[in-house]
Amino acid sequence: MIVTFCGHADYNPSAHHEKTILDLLEEKIGDRHAELYLGGYGSFDRFALLCGKRFQASHPNVKLIFISPYMPNDLEKNHLKQIVAAYDEIVYPPLERVPRRVAILRRNLWMVEHADLVVAYVIRSFGGAYQTLQHAQKCNKEIFELLP
Repeated sequence: MIVTFCGHADYNPSAHHEKTILDLLEEKIGDRHAELYLGGYGSFDRFALLCGKRFQASHPNVKLIFISPYMPNDLEKNHLKQIVAAYDEIVYPPLERVPRRVAILRRNLWMVEHADLVVAYVIRSFGGAYQTLQHAQKCNKEIFELLP
């Protein structure tokens, strides 16, 4: 199973959302093999990684995968070191011909297309998180929406 996340860069983490996500992962994944596709750039991405790490601590069959919008040699050196330390794997989708200014959005769409489940926190009807959620709906993905 592949689970991905989409949410606003200015998200404020909550203990309630953490428990909700951990309970959801337990229900949907349990002890089976799974991959969590993570973005790593905004506050919601950092929160999703934190939840993934907490879930992985008691579920070793779960891999935390950073999906990079940029070629690894284009990542800043310090950022690349942090990514390598935080994730189990780095994947670069086929985005070589995508202009840099839209690389993150295109990466997000790719993540949705490859996911079985999308966990979303989208409270505004504009921006990248909203576009990603719309794409998930268009692709008929299973979506779990966190409520404010």
